[in-house]
Amino acid sequence: MTAQRTIYWIATSLLSALFLYSAFTYLTDTAVIEGTYQDYQYPSYLVIPMALAKISAIVFIILRRPKWVMEWAYAGLFFDLVLACFALYRIGDPGMTLPLFGILVLLISYFFGKTVRP
Repeated sequence: MTAQRTIYWIATSLLSALFLYSAFTYLTDTAVIEGTYQDYQYPSYLVIPMALAKISAIVFIILRRPKWVMEWAYAGLFFDLVLACFALYRIGDPGMTLPLFGILVLLISYFFGKTVRP
């Protein structure tokens, strides 16, 4: 394995773990997540669709087929992380490091994936 391939797979694994854990939490602790959504003034009916979207995005990122869906999956996860940063900033929550780490890992996975798995 080359260094680029190793970096790609580590970043993609971390990204997958982050979003699959998030989706698992959304599906198992739905009431808690709905309460958090209400704290952020988001509609609570989005919890289950967001969990399913996160799982679908990771599946398409790993399979990389079709290419246009994989691109949209990366974009969707990127927007999810950016909006999470804005929401945490808005309410003054200092826990913004995890979404920022997620953005970094996502960008590494995306750009290294273009060279490693064209």
